[in-house]
Amino acid sequence: MPAAALRSKPLPTQSTANHPVQLDLPYVPVAKRPLPPGRPREWYATHNRRLKAMRLATALLDLGVYLPDQARNEKIRSTAELIGIHPPSDTTCHMVRALMRYSR
Repeated sequence: MPAAALRSKPLPTQSTANHPVQLDLPYVPVAKRPLPPGRPREWYATHNRRLKAMRLATALLDLGVYLPDQARNEKIRSTAELIGIHPPSDTTCHMVRALMRYSR
């Protein structure tokens, strides 16, 4: 009998398409580095908004929200509460959807 016939069949893998994966909590935040000095205040606000949008987009993808149409403001804000950050503004919610749209 060939050796291949003696091996058992591998177990089927579970698809995450039907079952959203639960978010692994708590997340350990990335080590923060000081921002470069001497920039205009608006640069810092935009930079922090982008970081927050990226954190939220990543968390939504981990929760199984893959399309921007699935990410309504309420869903984004509830995800922010889940991962422990302040609720995002409408502008940040729009940025989260834009990140999800253009990453495809």
